Amino acid sequence: MNAIKALVTGGCSGIGRATAELLMERGARVSVLDRTADAPPGALALVGDVTDDASVRAAVASLDGLDVLVNNAGIGAQGDIEANDDDEWHRVFDVNVVGIARVTRAALPVLRASSCGAIVNTCSVAALVGLPNRALYSATKGAVYSLTLAMAADLLPDGIRVNCVTPGTVDTPWVGRLLDAAADPAAERAALEARQPTGRLVAPRDVAEAIVYLALASSTTGTALGVDGGMETLRPRR
Repeated sequence: MNAIKALVTGGCSGIGRATAELLMERGARVSVLDRTADAPPGALALVGDVTDDASVRAAVASLDGLDVLVNNAGIGAQGDIEANDDDEWHRVFDVNVVGIARVTRAALPVLRASSCGAIVNTCSVAALVGLPNRALYSATKGAVYSLTLAMAADLLPDGIRVNCVTPGTVDTPWVGRLLDAAADPAAERAALEARQPTGRLVAPRDVAEAIVYLALASSTTGTALGVDGGMETLRPRR
């Protein structure tokens, strides 16, 4: 895959960083769009914000071609339906959902010129199952799931495949911050691990492997690939 050119949003940490690193291991030329320039070594750092259309368009315009777009940038939110005000709802949707639209709109002209165009969106198991105290976050990821299917249908004539991954609880810096803020971090980690049938948090590299597969699987489109330790489908006896 020496010829593959990829852009990963939110690629400076967590799932995005693991994805950028794995793509480079497979021989891809990788650019990372994030709010900081702390990209993995070997990747081209593009500083921008997915909530700012001008910075997104400037970043994409600087690319010398594009084959794979990984829409990974996102933020979390906690609480039930009463927990967050209108401003927070707009803020999280702006990053997690409209951010995908902004980057994809800007990237489509160059993706259409590719012979192997592909888009992979980072969704979540929260789009598919009801998790406590994740109302806002789940709503955004439900939108990402539906948006992925709509994009896949719309872009078929352009030869651009669109898929998403639906991770479970991933051992990222964001989850680490949640654990640090908990009254009993060890107990909270144990609870998060216990709700996944495998009994452990998902590693960012696990999700990256799924993203890279979808980026290259030429007959796969309109698919949500679970990387959730069995959260969606398994109900083991404890």
